[in-house]
Amino acid sequence: MKKQLQAAIAAVLVLGTLSLHAQTDSTAPATTAMMAKKTTKKAKVVKTKVAEETKEEIAIRELKAKMEAQQSQIDALKQENAAKEAALSAAQTSAATAQSQAAAAASQAQAATDAAQAQAAATAAVKSDVNDLKVANTGLATTISDTKKDLNEKIDSPSALHYKGITITPNGFLAFENVWRERSVNSDINTPFNSIPVPSANQGHVSELNFSGRQSRIGALFTGNANNVKLSGYYEVDFLGVGTTSNANQSNSYAMRQRQVWGQAALTNGFTITGGQMWSLAAQNKKGTDALTERMPNNIDAQYIVGFSWVRQPGVRIQQRWGDVKTGAFTAAMSLEQSQITNFTATSSVSAAVPTNFYFAGTGTGGGLFNNTTTYTNNVAPDVLVKGAFDMSKAHVEIGGIARFMRAYYYPILTAAGTAAAPTYTYSTSSVSNTKSVGGVFANASVTPNKYFDLSVQAMAGQGVGRYGNSQLADATIRTDGTLEPIRNYHGLFSLETHPTPKLDVYGYYGGEYAQRTVYTTAQGDQIGYGSYSLNDAGCYALPAVTTSSTAGSPNAPASCASPTRYIQEGMFGFTYRLINNPKAGRLQYGVNYQLVNRGLWSGSTSINARAQDSMVLTSLRYYLP
Repeated sequence: MKKQLQAAIAAVLVLGTLSLHAQTDSTAPATTAMMAKKTTKKAKVVKTKVAEETKEEIAIRELKAKMEAQQSQIDALKQENAAKEAALSAAQTSAATAQSQAAAAASQAQAATDAAQAQAAATAAVKSDVNDLKVANTGLATTISDTKKDLNEKIDSPSALHYKGITITPNGFLAFENVWRERSVNSDINTPFNSIPVPSANQGHVSELNFSGRQSRIGALFTGNANNVKLSGYYEVDFLGVGTTSNANQSNSYAMRQRQVWGQAALTNGFTITGGQMWSLAAQNKKGTDALTERMPNNIDAQYIVGFSWVRQPGVRIQQRWGDVKTGAFTAAMSLEQSQITNFTATSSVSAAVPTNFYFAGTGTGGGLFNNTTTYTNNVAPDVLVKGAFDMSKAHVEIGGIARFMRAYYYPILTAAGTAAAPTYTYSTSSVSNTKSVGGVFANASVTPNKYFDLSVQAMAGQGVGRYGNSQLADATIRTDGTLEPIRNYHGLFSLETHPTPKLDVYGYYGGEYAQRTVYTTAQGDQIGYGSYSLNDAGCYALPAVTTSSTAGSPNAPASCASPTRYIQEGMFGFTYRLINNPKAGRLQYGVNYQLVNRGLWSGSTSINARAQDSMVLTSLRYYLP
């Protein structure tokens, strides 16, 4: 723009110069005409003086006048050009200002547009947030309402109690039960299966009916977490204990007894240690080898059922689990448990033929807190049990073993004389210790193909394992020299449990236990041990003798039926119906069991395999804590 302006000014100057040389240019601007008029006036004055001036002077003066006129024109043109430059500069300034204002206006417009868009976006976001808040507030209100309801529910009806960091979960049931037996065994709701009376016993011809609430049970599980260790404790009692003043005459005040009392520490890596009184590792579990997962027969009898492997006793158990039940898990466990020789039996046709030169147990003393009517084994070591358990989604399999150490002290026989009916012995004055290492193996398996069926089987075999069987058959006898001899035992149980409806269970069981004949012949020709061939069983099926007991009302023992138990078998079926099953109020259920028990004896001198049989009906009404 500046170059164009300079070119224009140069053109104007050229044109002005040309006009000076062209005096007759009629197109001169108004400024030139005015100058011409002034010149004319001056010329008139000069004419008056022409006479006084020479021609040269006149020419010079005219030339000067023309030069002044041109200079005036030049000055006018300069002023005009200056005015134009000023106007052009002002126009440029105005244009620049206008452009700046336009740019500012555009910027403001863009800013306004952006602000409007941002405002619109913010408004949309606010609307969205408001809507979200409305939804959140609605959900929050629902959550608060549900939380309040849940808190009130937990306060009003908690599923567990809390003390510091410990959760306490009570459990148990209150029971009214009764048992009818075709042949009396003078027992409460538990059946001593090894005491079923033979026909020659008075009790083999009389029934019994007993009501009982003694199996009512109460317990509590205590749990807490200490870093990566879960601590647990369990306590469980019932009223099947017998005190010195217990009777059924008036108050029926039976003693509370300890069932389970143990503590446990479980690590997150699957290692667990448990110590206290609990179910033996020999008992079948539902999961791994965990305490409180024992698979119990679904029956009423407090002595459970023939063939069931179990003991509840003090011990310590360690276990390690690998894997998960859903994909397959394996648990290895070992326990050290209280040892005891139970139902020691050593019989002979002549009682004097059994040597008396041994001892392995003693009667409890009151000061030692043992029962003074029961004998306790002088143990050398605890029973050692090991078990491996395989868990699958629908099956559980266990394989294990038991190692026992039976110890007796005896005085060696120096001489043996006399006859079988009248033996004589001389003994050493110093006793000798004798320990027998015995034991057995066991296997348990259960399958749950669907929610309607549970199948289970248990089996145990070994020497000296009678105490791990439900009927408590003898697990030891004696040799002719006075040392202990374990008896070979077998027992097993098959169970089928069905669940036709959520409220109804129908089940059936069949189990058996066996104690092998274990007999030795003395130097005098008599037989001693378990199941001697010389025992007299001639009176097993005879009618009961006339009561001659010195205690009024007490029956006589069967005459001439001396052989011990060979086997016990039991078949049982029944049902349980849950009348009410409410997670808050608890469960009320009714059950009925029918049991048929056969007890067979070893044959004696008469080659009679005597047998005793008893039918039983048990009913139960229980209220379980929720």
